[in-house]
Amino acid sequence: MPVTASSWLRYALLTAVMWGVWGAFTGLPSEHGFPDTLTYVVWALTMIAPAIFALRRSGQGLQRDRRSILLGLAVGMLGAGGQMLLFRAVTLGPTYLIFPIVALSPVVTIVLSLILLGERTGRLGIAGIVLAVISLPLFDYSPEAGAHHYGTWFYLAVVIMLCWGLQAYFIKVANATMGAESIFGYMMLTALMFIPVAFAFTDFSQPINLGFSGPWLAAGIQILNAVGALLLVYAFRYGKAIVVSPLVNAGAPLLTSLISLAIAGSLPGPYKLTGIALALVGALLLALQPE
Repeated sequence: MPVTASSWLRYALLTAVMWGVWGAFTGLPSEHGFPDTLTYVVWALTMIAPAIFALRRSGQGLQRDRRSILLGLAVGMLGAGGQMLLFRAVTLGPTYLIFPIVALSPVVTIVLSLILLGERTGRLGIAGIVLAVISLPLFDYSPEAGAHHYGTWFYLAVVIMLCWGLQAYFIKVANATMGAESIFGYMMLTALMFIPVAFAFTDFSQPINLGFSGPWLAAGIQILNAVGALLLVYAFRYGKAIVVSPLVNAGAPLLTSLISLAIAGSLPGPYKLTGIALALVGALLLALQPE
C-alpha cells in the first residue's frame, strides 16, 4: 500500500473494522465450551503467520539492537500482560464495570503523547478526541441494581487500562527507530511467552470443546485480532497517537455494537445509543481533521 498523507487513516480504519468484527464474534467459542484462557493461546498462535509475512515482505529480519529489544518487549509485555490480567479481573468483578474502565486507555496514550511527544492537532481533531473518549465507557456500561465494592477487580481494571494506554504510546515511540514489522514481531514473541500462564489459569477439570466450534472457530476469529494489531502498528507509524488511539478504540466497539445489534435484531439501550452517536461524530471529525 503506497504511503500518502492519509495512510494512517486507512490503516486505522482497517484496524477498527478488523477489531470490530472480531469483537462481535470473539465470545462464540466460549459459548460453545472453549475457555477464554485457551482462546488466548489460540490468539497468540495466530500472531505467528502475520508476523512472518510482514517480516519477509519487509525484506529485513527482526531488529536486535538494545533499543529495539527493550521497546519491542515493552510493547509486547504490556499488551499480553494486560490480556492476562483481564482474564483474572473478569472472574472477580462485573464485566459491565471492568470494560468501561479498560476502555479509557486512550486517555493515557493521549496525555503521554501530548506531554512527552509534543503531538498536537486542530480543532476538529480535539473535538473528535473528546467525543471518542467520552463514548468509550458507554458501549459496555449498563447500570444494575445493587452496590458494588471496588475490590481487587477494580485495581486490576485500572492496571489493564494503564498497560494498554502505555502500550499504544510505546508503539508510537518505537516507530521512530524500528520497523513496524519488528515491533509486531516482538508482540508475537511476547504473546507466545504468556501461553504457559494461560494454561495455568485454565480449569482442565471442566469439559473442553476441542471440535470445530472450539479451537478452530477461535482461530478463525482471533486471526482478525492479530491482523488488526499489525495494521495498528502501521497506523501509529504514519499517524499521531493522540488521533489514532481514540479513533481505533471508538471505531472498533462501534462496529461491534452495530453487528451485535443487527444479529440480535433489537434496539440499543440509551447508554449504548449515546455511545454510538458520540463515536460516529468523533470518528468523522478525526477523519476530517487536515494533516
